[in-house]
Amino acid sequence: MSVRILALVGSLRAGSHNRQLAEAAVKLAPQGAEVELFEGLADVPFYNEDIDVEGSVPAAAVKLRQAAQASDAFLLFSPEYNGTIPAVLKNAIDWLSRPYGAGAFGGKPVAVIGTAFGQYGGVWAQDDTRKAVGIAGGKVVEDIKLSIPGSVTRFAETHPVNDAEVAAQLTEVVARLHGNVGEVAAA
Repeated sequence: MSVRILALVGSLRAGSHNRQLAEAAVKLAPQGAEVELFEGLADVPFYNEDIDVEGSVPAAAVKLRQAAQASDAFLLFSPEYNGTIPAVLKNAIDWLSRPYGAGAFGGKPVAVIGTAFGQYGGVWAQDDTRKAVGIAGGKVVEDIKLSIPGSVTRFAETHPVNDAEVAAQLTEVVARLHGNVGEVAAA
């Protein structure tokens, strides 16, 4: 049985280095793990409890929740916008945290990684993302971390899948997240 890992990317930019990291994770997933890159976060409206009622939930939010419910784990890719989590990723977490007490994260393992231009690779945003997704019900795997600094220069001419060091690190991240699915199920 394959473990389904849903990848959510906190950048909407077509040439996003975090999107490239997610694409690399899809390609590098070890046997037994399937990483699905969710498409459509740009279409999910800002969370509003007034529209989060049966029969009124926007189609894009329903699609996100269905993909999340069908997943065994989550891999979140967060750049750093003004020192914190990008709005699109926070919005996805907000939608997936509802309905209260029965959100899609439901104790499933979550790893947060990413890259940013700065010297710390987006650590603040990734820490904020871990905090938000943990409060939203995810089981944050705190010891899975990957923050790649200098994204603009490091990936200027090389896709992350072709960077041997990054490829090895991503493969390890996905393998460890995959292993955590079994630990959560056994608990």
